[in-house]
Amino acid sequence: MIECLILGDSIGVGVAQHRPECIAYAKVGINSRDWVSTNITKDLTANTVVISLGSNDHMSIKTLKELFTLREVVKAKHVYWILPADNSSAQEAVSIVADKFEDKIVIITELSKDKVHPTSKEYKRLATVTVN
Repeated sequence: MIECLILGDSIGVGVAQHRPECIAYAKVGINSRDWVSTNITKDLTANTVVISLGSNDHMSIKTLKELFTLREVVKAKHVYWILPADNSSAQEAVSIVADKFEDKIVIITELSKDKVHPTSKEYKRLATVTVN
């Protein structure tokens, strides 16, 4: 079994840089609909899965539906969701899905100047807190 998967957007890319042992299916700028349509057929089985999606979603994307679709195929002992910092509807969707599956939510506590991405120091912390 794969030890660690990181799934998601640019925040996932940043966390993956600090978790070289993980396989990452992450892409800068991707929204949850495009991520699901591109990656849903991959084997998403691992001991630990870290998911960062929703930050790039807009009103025409059904974030809750996309995240449920993703989570239904993820098979893992431990699942961590990184809560989007600046998208309240995506935050709500992540919270609902994580609660339903009894996953853990990780909050970004230090943001860069763009108010979306973590600081360099925060990326390191996010990588650390998602280790089992």
